[in-house]
Amino acid sequence: MRNVAETPLFQKRSFRLKCKKILVSIILLTGSLVILSPILWMLSTSLKTPGEIAQFPPTFLPEKFQWKNYIEAWNTAPFTRWALNTTFITFFVVIGNVLVNSFVAYGFAKIRFRGKNVLFIIVLSTMLIPGFVLLIPQYMLFSNLGWVNTYLPLIVPAFLGNAFYIFLLRQFFMTLPNEMIEAAKIDGANHFQIWWKIAMPLMKPAVITIAILSFNGAWNDFLGPLLYINDEKLYTLQIGLQTFKGTVQTQWHYLMAASVLVLLPVVLIFFFFQRYFIEGSNITSGTKG
Repeated sequence: MRNVAETPLFQKRSFRLKCKKILVSIILLTGSLVILSPILWMLSTSLKTPGEIAQFPPTFLPEKFQWKNYIEAWNTAPFTRWALNTTFITFFVVIGNVLVNSFVAYGFAKIRFRGKNVLFIIVLSTMLIPGFVLLIPQYMLFSNLGWVNTYLPLIVPAFLGNAFYIFLLRQFFMTLPNEMIEAAKIDGANHFQIWWKIAMPLMKPAVITIAILSFNGAWNDFLGPLLYINDEKLYTLQIGLQTFKGTVQTQWHYLMAASVLVLLPVVLIFFFFQRYFIEGSNITSGTKG
């Protein structure tokens, strides 16, 4: 009896499948190179001398890698102080977003109360308001509170809830069996204990996703510190880079080296937690219940 794998029809389909996979791989590789090209060029520029940067036509690879650019760029401005300031803000923003939004999302998912659906719709509707519309009212509010030139306008809003994070976490909390919640209540646990000891450990991918998004937003925030921070000692890395650019003028090798160092923590966090991020970003997995 003739093997099916040896039939012309099967071989033809197998060949088409291989060609399709190769074509998809080429398209994905090309797209990745296009997306990564600015980062690769930034990395290349950070390792060049000023003469190589001004060279025309430009070259991608430097003749000799100038690793000292990173040390000199970091020491040219108070980047260590700015990095500590950014880390301080980012830490509390991540903590606030994870704790507050997860607790609110648990309430919408597992606690029954009158008007819950209406209130949830109102919370979601806040995502329709453009952020720029709120800039002036928020600045006036924080100015009247005396919070300008402090970190409070950058940290406190993280403890007041975020509609998108609440929606994302609620979808995952809804996947928890109600029987588990009822069993915990029978054992004497209240909702706070159920949220912290049962729900949160089971929602690790979603919680890590919120933490990564919060970290990325706080670490790369430029507009917030630009509005509320005036003292150079309180500057964050993003404001520091802008000041650093004005300080060193056209020394692009230093600017690119500093930019690479600022970008590095974001890349490393995503690299080490990408599995949880992909799982947590899959909202369709949280539509049960």
